[in-house]
Amino acid sequence: MKTETVDNATLETWTVDEVQQALNARKIVLIDVRTPQEYMFEHIPGSLLLPMSFVDCASLPGQTDKRIVFHCGSGVRSEKVARKAIEEGFEQIAHMEGGFGAWKAAQKPYTGTDMATGAPKRMG
Repeated sequence: MKTETVDNATLETWTVDEVQQALNARKIVLIDVRTPQEYMFEHIPGSLLLPMSFVDCASLPGQTDKRIVFHCGSGVRSEKVARKAIEEGFEQIAHMEGGFGAWKAAQKPYTGTDMATGAPKRMG
């Protein structure tokens, strides 16, 4: 995990392996900030959808029980959302490096779409 200090807060950048471990151990809330269309086509099981354009950091839960980790397609949008959370008062927040593209490249499991039927299908 990489860390960066931003205005007395900590921005963490997690690897896909760190995210998978923490997700499997139920230690994080993984928030997908992509569009609903991207999420419906393919997503990480257990991730919650909160599109970047709808993020209201004041409405996010506290992190006493589980850490919040954002992710997107490449890591750009999730980093923007994490920085916005810091601007709005979060002292520590994380995002996944490389986004969903890195997740797939690492051959991690995800829910995709069966192109023959349009139904959800476990991939990876």
